[in-house]
Amino acid sequence: MSVKRTSLQKYRLRKAIEYLKKKEGRGTELISLYVPPGRSISEVVNMLRQEYGTASNIKSTTTRKNVQDAIVKVMQRLKLFSQVPENGLVIFCGSIPQNGPGSEKIETYVIVPPEPISIYLYRCDNRFHTEHLEEFLKERENYGILVFDAGSATFAILSGKRVEIVREITSGVPGKTRAGGQSARRFERIREAKILEYFKRVAKHANEIFLSVPDLKGIIIGGPGPTKYEFEKGEYLHYSLRDKVLATIDTAYVGEQGVKEMLEKAPEILRKVRCVEEKRLIQQFLYHLGHDTGLAVYGETDVRRFLEAGAVETLFLSEGIEDVRVSIKCSSCGYQYQETLKRRDLLSFEKEVSLKQCPKCSSISLRVENEVEVIEELAELGEKAGSAVEIISTETEEGRMLLESFGGIAAILRYKP
Repeated sequence: MSVKRTSLQKYRLRKAIEYLKKKEGRGTELISLYVPPGRSISEVVNMLRQEYGTASNIKSTTTRKNVQDAIVKVMQRLKLFSQVPENGLVIFCGSIPQNGPGSEKIETYVIVPPEPISIYLYRCDNRFHTEHLEEFLKERENYGILVFDAGSATFAILSGKRVEIVREITSGVPGKTRAGGQSARRFERIREAKILEYFKRVAKHANEIFLSVPDLKGIIIGGPGPTKYEFEKGEYLHYSLRDKVLATIDTAYVGEQGVKEMLEKAPEILRKVRCVEEKRLIQQFLYHLGHDTGLAVYGETDVRRFLEAGAVETLFLSEGIEDVRVSIKCSSCGYQYQETLKRRDLLSFEKEVSLKQCPKCSSISLRVENEVEVIEELAELGEKAGSAVEIISTETEEGRMLLESFGGIAAILRYKP
């Protein structure tokens, strides 16, 4: 059964992978460790002890020290877990140059995967191996595929990257060339009756196969010629399946070759599925805004206030938000305040703050204490408040509107304030 991952989970994992992929080591000093559920912590630690001993054979003194230091750090992190989490554990660790040769600093990153991992991997390289985590970003929902023409029909299930051809049937419909001695009209009536019977059989098989698929996300129908359109117009499918038809596309073939053709076109169709979902979500917000129901709010200040009050039902955050929330503190009197600014302005802002007087004690002791992505901070507030958090792309008109017209931050409230 497929696991439903929220847009927020996917966003966080994608951002973490993008960050890790930028890290580069000197030589083969970066460790990637994947531990599947079921392994014991002590077993993994013993393996790392052996790797520590093997690393003593590395000729380069610097590389040897950096690899062994990283192994020690990984073992220390592992010992913080009483057992491997139910989805497994991924640890990245190594010496990352901070500012040229000799500035290396050990960095450690721990990720609990969103779904169980099956791979057990230890690898030293000049990069972190994130490709096994990247698999989780790919769509894994189940989709039905029906490809047919007037002669035959093929039913398949697409689950992640795996496709299974479940059934193939022939139509029994005679070709358009009539047998000798038959009138054209009589032949046409017989053929029409056979097609009608064939459509009913196609629907019966489709209903039987696709209704039994857990978490069926949608159905793609394809084939050469007009047959597929005639079938769709006739509403032969079960009503719940008719609502799940994502696209009807032309293919040159039927059978296994036709299924392969549809799979080549599927990524673009499946990408649109989330776009359609995002459009629907933003339309809900726009409905409340346009009808002045009092349940629509936008902008960081108002949304933050309602989040802190626990009043937000659905929080919308554009993945195009580039703002960070910084905390400024006076080291002399302890005075603190926060500001939101663009990440690109952070360095100049830090310099500017260091030259300002403290509003409370007037000393020039203000410093930026920490920073957090606004999108992550608001998402955490939403999670604490039990709000549904939706990360919206900028690929649709509605998504761009959220970013450009509403600052990328909006919400639907649980009740009218």
